[in-house]
Amino acid sequence: MSIQKVRKEFQQIVEDANPYAGREGLVYVRVSSKRQEKEGHGRESQEERCKQDLRSIGVPFVKTFPDTFTGAGDFMLRPAMRAMLAYIDAHPHKKFVVDLDDLKRLARDVNAHFKLRAAFKIRDIKLRCPNYNFDESEEGEFVELIFAGQAQLERKQNRRQVIQKMKARLELGYWSFGGKRGYDMIKDPLHGKLLVPNKDGRILKEALEAFASGNLIRKVDVARFLFKRKYWKNSKRTAEHYLDEVSAMLQDVVHCGDVEYAPWGIARRKGRHRGIISVETFELIQKRLRKEVSGTRIRRDVSSDFSLRGLVLCPECKQKLTGAFCKGRSKTYPYYYCMTKGCALRSKMLSKADLESDFDTLLRRNRLKAETDELVQLTFERVWKQEVVGLKQQENLNARRQEQLQDKLRELTELARTTRSDAVRRAYEEQIEATAKEIEQGSPSGSKRDLAVPYRTALAKSTGMLKNPVMIWQKAGPQEKQRLYFFLFDERLPYTKCDGFRTANSLSSTRLFEEFCEQNSDDVDPTGIEPVTSSLQMRRSTK
Repeated sequence: MSIQKVRKEFQQIVEDANPYAGREGLVYVRVSSKRQEKEGHGRESQEERCKQDLRSIGVPFVKTFPDTFTGAGDFMLRPAMRAMLAYIDAHPHKKFVVDLDDLKRLARDVNAHFKLRAAFKIRDIKLRCPNYNFDESEEGEFVELIFAGQAQLERKQNRRQVIQKMKARLELGYWSFGGKRGYDMIKDPLHGKLLVPNKDGRILKEALEAFASGNLIRKVDVARFLFKRKYWKNSKRTAEHYLDEVSAMLQDVVHCGDVEYAPWGIARRKGRHRGIISVETFELIQKRLRKEVSGTRIRRDVSSDFSLRGLVLCPECKQKLTGAFCKGRSKTYPYYYCMTKGCALRSKMLSKADLESDFDTLLRRNRLKAETDELVQLTFERVWKQEVVGLKQQENLNARRQEQLQDKLRELTELARTTRSDAVRRAYEEQIEATAKEIEQGSPSGSKRDLAVPYRTALAKSTGMLKNPVMIWQKAGPQEKQRLYFFLFDERLPYTKCDGFRTANSLSSTRLFEEFCEQNSDDVDPTGIEPVTSSLQMRRSTK
C-alpha cells in the first residue's frame, strides 16, 4: 500500500470523526440598517454567538465579515459577502467553515439562497448555524427549501407593510422617504417625522429663485452657483458632475411644500412641511424648463469678452467668426478669426478693438430720422391694440373655463357625498382635488392689470433702440446682445480688415420705417393702416 493511499484513508477517518477538522472559521454577520451597524448591538451579538459555535466544534476563529445590505437579489451585491468569497479564493490551500447567526442571514430569496449554497459547495465550504442544522440529504434540502421560502415570504410581507405605511403618510402630505438635501428630518411631537429647511436649503432657495427669474439661465449655471457656495462637499468633482442632480431638484415639488410619488399613484398634493420656495416660483421654473419663457437656447460660447462672436461672418467662406485670446510676449490679446478648414482667411487675426469699434460706428450712423417718429408710434400702437384684444379674448376664455370647472367641482362633490362605495369616493376625491387645483392655478389675481405702464415702457425701449442703437447696445448684456442683433439686422454681417462691414448704409429696422415714409402719402390710405388721428388729418388738409 502506498504512502499517499495511507494518508488519504487516515484523513477520511479523521473527517468522519470530526468533519470540521483542519478548517478555519469565518463569521458572516448581517444587520438590516446603518443605525444597527453604528450602535453595534445586533452585529456584536451575532458575532459572539457564531464564535461560541465555532469553539464548540474546535474550529479556530479567523475573521468576521459584517454586512449592512438588506433585501433580496444577487448576493454578489453585498460587499462583505463578496469580500469573504474573495478571501477564500485567495487562500486555496486552506479549508473554511462559515458560521451564520441565522439561516435568514444567508439570503431572503429562494433563488439567491441556493445560488449562494452552490458557490460555497464549489469552494468546499462547510456551513454552520446555531439555529439550523445543515443536511446535504434530499430530505435536508427540502427542509432548507421550506425555510428559505419562509424567509422570502416574510421579506415580501414586511415590504408590503412598509409600503402601505409610507403610502398612507404620503397621502396625508408627509414626505416618507427619509431626508432630502436642503432639509433636516426632525421628530415633531405633533406630526412625527417632518422635513425642516436647513442652511443648505437657504442656498438652494437662492439658486432656484435665480433660475426662475432668469438670472441663472441654464442648469449648468445653477450647478456652478451651488458649487461655488459649497453646497456639495466633494472637492474632487466639478460643478458639471452634478447636472443630473440639478435637473431632479428643479422638478422636485417638495421644494415648494408639496409631495407626490407617481410610482405609487400618489398625485401631487399640499405637504405638511414648509417649502423653501413658493408654488409660483416652482411653476415658473417648470415653464422655463419647458422653454415657455426661456425661448431659444442660449449659445454656450456667449461671453462678455467677445460679444460679436458667432454674429459676424468671414467675407471669404461666409462662416461665423470665433474669438479668443492669443498670448503675446508679455500679455494676451483678444482677436476674432475664422476657423473654417480650406478658407483662405483661416486663422487671419482681426483685432477685437477694431472690429467692435467699426460695429459701434455702424450703429452710430444709423439713427431713426425725426420725421419717422410718428409712424413708429402709430405702428406700435396698432400692434399693441391687437395684443390687448387677444389678451381680453384669452381672459374671456379663461373666465368661461373657470365657470365650467366650478360646475364640475359642484357635481363631483355631490357624487362623492352620495356614493356608498369607499373606492368610488376616493376616486371622486382625487378628481375633486385635481379640479380644485386647476381652478386655483387658473384664477386671476385680485388686482386688475394696468396695461398703460408696460405700453409706455415697451414703446420707450423700442423707440430708444431705433433712435440711439449704440447706447442700448453698449448697456446690454452678452445674452441680450445675441437677441438684439437680429432686431437690428436681417442677417449676420461679413467683415473685412480693409473695408469693415459690408452692409447697406441703414439698419434693417430703421430702413423699414424710412422707406415707408418716403412713399407718397396719397398712394397709401392711412385708414388702411390706423384710424386717422388729428395730426394726420391736419397734415392731409395742408397738402
